[in-house]
Amino acid sequence: MKSTTVRRTALSIAVVAALTSVAACGSSSGSGKDDKAAGGTTIHVSPIAAVLRNAEKSTDKAESVTVRSSTSLGTLMSLTANGAVSWAGGLKGHLTIAYTGGKLGEAMRKAGTPSSEARYLPDAVYAKMGGKFAQQTGKHWIRYSYEDLTKITGGATPNLQDQARTTTPNQSVQMLLASRDVKKVGEEEVSGVRTTHYAGTIDVADFARRNGSLSAGRLADLKRQLEKTGITTETIDIWINDQNLLVKKTEKANTAYGAMTNTTYFSDYGVKVSPEAPPASDTEDFKDLMKSLGTLGSGNASSGSATSVPGAGTGISS
Repeated sequence: MKSTTVRRTALSIAVVAALTSVAACGSSSGSGKDDKAAGGTTIHVSPIAAVLRNAEKSTDKAESVTVRSSTSLGTLMSLTANGAVSWAGGLKGHLTIAYTGGKLGEAMRKAGTPSSEARYLPDAVYAKMGGKFAQQTGKHWIRYSYEDLTKITGGATPNLQDQARTTTPNQSVQMLLASRDVKKVGEEEVSGVRTTHYAGTIDVADFARRNGSLSAGRLADLKRQLEKTGITTETIDIWINDQNLLVKKTEKANTAYGAMTNTTYFSDYGVKVSPEAPPASDTEDFKDLMKSLGTLGSGNASSGSATSVPGAGTGISS
């Protein structure tokens, strides 16, 4: 693989992984503050809806959390992400991402970056690169503005800055509330904590029609993204503690690119999260890099694309 191709691939994969990882912390599907469908009809899901609503509100009020997650998507990619995120006044956080397998993981290893750090600020995402990128540029960080991220995905996931603001753990609870078969599985211990396990299956198309917290424009974006991924149904499990806080979630779905699975653990709610932008002297702007390497906005990353990764920007699946 030519040096320029390696660099371009690594740049695209780094941000795909960063978007996928932070989306795994939640499911940015809307504000969730409206219990009514678009036509004004109240949505009734099950007798346990009140319990889930309390969990949704308690988790949202916490405003920050420590996370550790693992995500896989067919043969395309698998990764782990550990760190902390805050959703008070815009998305902020930091994650350490390890590429554990798949075609994208192999591409990152060839680029000399088997793992990376991502910092999320309200106006941009920063990805730390190593290996060949650092050797060739003399710098270790790439800055991706949300405007540039929209171009990377070919416009398939517009308004990424607005979507990032709603990437919160309680969004998974909101999605489960849209399930027609949500149920209480039972009492279980997770990471030494007593929890109650709830599960349900989401009919994604039906969820889009019934979720009144989504605008017509956002619904159109969601439909286009779902058509890309091929998701029709998704299974969600959540574990809630006695403080009505989310402790664990799993999501599973079949996509056009293979089976998608995500498991995320949440702890230390209210933790201080204060990421800082890397030094400007050690940071390259993605837009400037693309001008020297190729065309901005192709959306391609090796054999996959930014638009093909469930959860990258939409949070619908991971």
